[in-house]
Amino acid sequence: MNKYGAEFFGTFWLVLGGCGSAVLAAVFSNVGIGLLGVSLAFGLTVLTMAYAIGHISGCHLNPAVSVGLWAGGRFPAKELFPYIISQVLGALAAGGVLYIIATEQAGFDVSAGFASNGYGDHSPGGYSLPAALVTEIVMTMMFLMIILGATDKRAPQGFAPIAIGLGLTLIHLISIPVTNTSVNPARSTGVAVFAGSWAIEQLWLFWFAPVAGAIIGAWVYRFIGRTE
Repeated sequence: MNKYGAEFFGTFWLVLGGCGSAVLAAVFSNVGIGLLGVSLAFGLTVLTMAYAIGHISGCHLNPAVSVGLWAGGRFPAKELFPYIISQVLGALAAGGVLYIIATEQAGFDVSAGFASNGYGDHSPGGYSLPAALVTEIVMTMMFLMIILGATDKRAPQGFAPIAIGLGLTLIHLISIPVTNTSVNPARSTGVAVFAGSWAIEQLWLFWFAPVAGAIIGAWVYRFIGRTE
């Protein structure tokens, strides 16, 4: 149970830190942190939790990562479901805390987005469904390659959290304008249930595409990273 608890609180921190920065700080007055700040916030949540709980649970914080690690031969199938449940519950708890905080501001409209992921009219840059699908698949594929490579026994030891955290930062810098960046079904679910409406209707994409991308990334790394 300690592993599942670690995944719960780790995912809680990812959603509260990442989505919280987007909802509360991105456009605050004249000192908002903007796209760069939000990207760094997501990367920092993973970096800090990787050092805090990586030795307990592996610090997946993401159903797509768990599936990708399984596909890459690094994670047992029997633990997939408990990990995913723990991650989604942690994300929902963080979404609830953020909802309580945000709605105490006069005039706050949760239906405007609440850091939810979307495409079409709900893409920050107006990108279509095909663009969102390709973006989420490719970004998650690269994320899994970074994770598998950085945690390979042949890689420099002790630096994996830095590579993974900066990798997630870069992914957000690229793809926030397209989908608001998911690459993580738990992160998407944790805020979508509070935004409701369109966010729930479009949530399917942010489960399908990251999981598909993670599996592809695992297969690619198994090919390029194999030893003779």
